[in-house]
Amino acid sequence: MQPTQPTNPAQNPETTNSAPDQAVFIARQPILDRKHDIFGYELLARADATSQTAPAIHTLASDTTFLFNALSNFATEQLFGDKLAFINCILEDLSGEHLEIVFPERLVLEIPRVPGEDPGVIADVAAKMENLRVRGFRIAAGAFAAAGPYAPWLPHLSFIKFDVQSGNPALAQFLAKKAQAQNQFRLVAEKVETLEQFKIHLELGYHYFQGYYFAKPQTVAARVVNPAFSNVLRLINLVSKEAELREIDEVIKRDPALSFKLLRYINSSGFGLMSEVTSFRHAVTLLGYRKLFRWLTLLLATLDKSGTPPAVIRTAVTRGRMMELLAGNLMSQDECDNAFIAGVFSLLDTMLGVSMATALSSITLPEAVSDALLHHQGAYGPFLKIVEASEKGAFADIELEAMLLNLDAAKVSSAHLQALAWTESLGL
Repeated sequence: MQPTQPTNPAQNPETTNSAPDQAVFIARQPILDRKHDIFGYELLARADATSQTAPAIHTLASDTTFLFNALSNFATEQLFGDKLAFINCILEDLSGEHLEIVFPERLVLEIPRVPGEDPGVIADVAAKMENLRVRGFRIAAGAFAAAGPYAPWLPHLSFIKFDVQSGNPALAQFLAKKAQAQNQFRLVAEKVETLEQFKIHLELGYHYFQGYYFAKPQTVAARVVNPAFSNVLRLINLVSKEAELREIDEVIKRDPALSFKLLRYINSSGFGLMSEVTSFRHAVTLLGYRKLFRWLTLLLATLDKSGTPPAVIRTAVTRGRMMELLAGNLMSQDECDNAFIAGVFSLLDTMLGVSMATALSSITLPEAVSDALLHHQGAYGPFLKIVEASEKGAFADIELEAMLLNLDAAKVSSAHLQALAWTESLGL
């Protein structure tokens, strides 16, 4: 059965009818198995919401930005969820540092042919392919890889993709026989546009299928929320010196946008964790200095220097600190960390320019934190109400919520003043 085609070229909850100036776009096209179940997605670079082709410029720098955006600016389920991601590469990518920030088992690197079929280059690429395969990456190439000059590549290939529009049925049959005989790689029939083409390659024994017959590429977009340039630089300096975790955690805490990007990245499909990470300290521990340093340098390279308005940052950080202080009288350390996150992310809708529900759909947070942000309910809801009332000078509301938490007004006032002083001390 042929899936229904998407009607909107840029379907995504993080964008409005007119795309924001700071937005990134990626198209994805499903790759299906013989039973029409989705096996993976090919991810394709797009310049804007209406582009149907990748940008003309395809370099190591553009591929680095593309991969970083896929991992750090999109929600987990927006691009490839628990499936494989097929990503087009140039040969220079195979030794690029941007591949260090991903969980390799989730990615398939599609590599092009060597200009002029240069034997020396082919051998050099084969050595890089072996290294990547050992690290856990899967590698794909076009039908050209089955030709004699590319024999050194075959042991390292997981997939060979055949363009059914090439009008070469003899090559299609040759690939099918070679795959069956060697059983080293799987065949993907791409650019399948008709039922007849699908049936022909299904009968030949092809394993996976991709093309307009099943679905056209669907463009999704994400609003880019930038941390402060100075905070990223400061964090890079701390990580390069392998500073204490406490110092690193303090810098992350002062920048809601940086916190948001870090949690989104480490919970992304490309990182491949089996459980959700909701603590900054936990995230940094899991990443380690080396991977965190690489991620930060890529963040710096893609950063828009304007960032989120300073007033929004100051308010969000003050809220987080005040909620952390108030919770400290009543809750465990982990719960205080969550109170801080709830306060910092309470202005996430403002930073993203969307509703809070839409903002939260793009990041994994504890249920109690989400309840506070969406409904002002749950364990952290009353603290958020107190913080917001303090900003407005609504003393009656402060007194009511504080009474429900067995807090006196003096403690609330003290926490507010301490939070303001702390934010000031950070230079925000």
